[in-house]
Amino acid sequence: MEAKFRSDTAGKPIRCRAAVCRGAGEPLVMEEIQVAPPKIGEVRVKIICTSLCHGDISFWRSESGPFSFFPGIFGHEAAGIVESVGENVVEVQAGDLVLPVVQRNCGECRDCKFKGNACTKFPAASLNAMPRDGSSRFLDKDGQPLHHFLFASSFSEYTVVDMTHLVKISPEVPVDKACLLSCGVTTGVGATMKAAQIEEGSTVAIFGLGTVGLAVAEGARIRGASKIIGIDKNLEKFEIAKKFGVTDFVNPTSCGKDSVSQVIREMTDGGADYCFECVGSTSLIREAFDGSRQGCGKTVILGADLHGSPLSIHPLEILTGKSIMGATLGGIKPKQDIPHLAQKYLKKELRLDGFITHEVNFEDINKAFDLLLQGKSLRCIIWMDR
Repeated sequence: MEAKFRSDTAGKPIRCRAAVCRGAGEPLVMEEIQVAPPKIGEVRVKIICTSLCHGDISFWRSESGPFSFFPGIFGHEAAGIVESVGENVVEVQAGDLVLPVVQRNCGECRDCKFKGNACTKFPAASLNAMPRDGSSRFLDKDGQPLHHFLFASSFSEYTVVDMTHLVKISPEVPVDKACLLSCGVTTGVGATMKAAQIEEGSTVAIFGLGTVGLAVAEGARIRGASKIIGIDKNLEKFEIAKKFGVTDFVNPTSCGKDSVSQVIREMTDGGADYCFECVGSTSLIREAFDGSRQGCGKTVILGADLHGSPLSIHPLEILTGKSIMGATLGGIKPKQDIPHLAQKYLKKELRLDGFITHEVNFEDINKAFDLLLQGKSLRCIIWMDR
């Protein structure tokens, strides 16, 4: 992609199209909105393409409470070009290819400099507004503010993103493949490298073979896992999963009287070294934990259930050496690790092409919702202007 870019709109409001959602579970409506110029530490981005993630679906369905963002602009997995930058932004300039990311990475706070990836630059930032001042950069046709979503709001031709939620990426990476690294694929692959740190020869069990689960399989393959078990009720996923390194399959509805965890223990001679829960179900987290190896098994939670029930684990189960952890965006530090994954793709070490199963134009964005809800797609690329 050509990096040179001249913006004649810098410092001015931009009118553009956005797919606005005005109520839980309602179809998105194409509306003309106004996008304000970026403020200090912010960047305005022209979205080239975006995709639909299960995280979008979870919030889209949320009727009330802290996760109800209506009216608002969803979307958080995308790739775009910097249109203009606000004051104090030096990392990127107009024309750069960038990815919005949910996980903040300022590079300055204690957490960014040391272990973990829970950036604490804006500890109380709202998920539905800009993180520095809690306000919106979007106005609808009536001049009313629209909610942001997970610091990205990529279902708009233009959006404003805080620099701490933006990653510059090599223009050598095709923009649709770059889009995948914005969330789902990075979460799965990153979890095998950062959160779990899978060793060569390990056994791995993956609960849920959606994009994140298949990305875990791809990461486990790269790390040299000896056995990669995929667990899913959708039999059609099994053939797809083989392409990402899955070696064995378990259909929960075909286990008879045995639990899935029992089947996993039998297949791995005592339990998988690493179990990944990629659905967002408390019962599956429990199954994953029970299916992990005594003494050293690690269970990594990657699925998100906004209204899930509490998880109950007896202290003695932890005392024996098993562990359980969560990992946002796979535990990676976006600014340093996503460019590394991009290079792996360019070197043909990381496979991305197989994740894209469908493509639609922006005005057909509701088709992407239908495909994902029907279990027919992994990632549907939504092109803004094609």
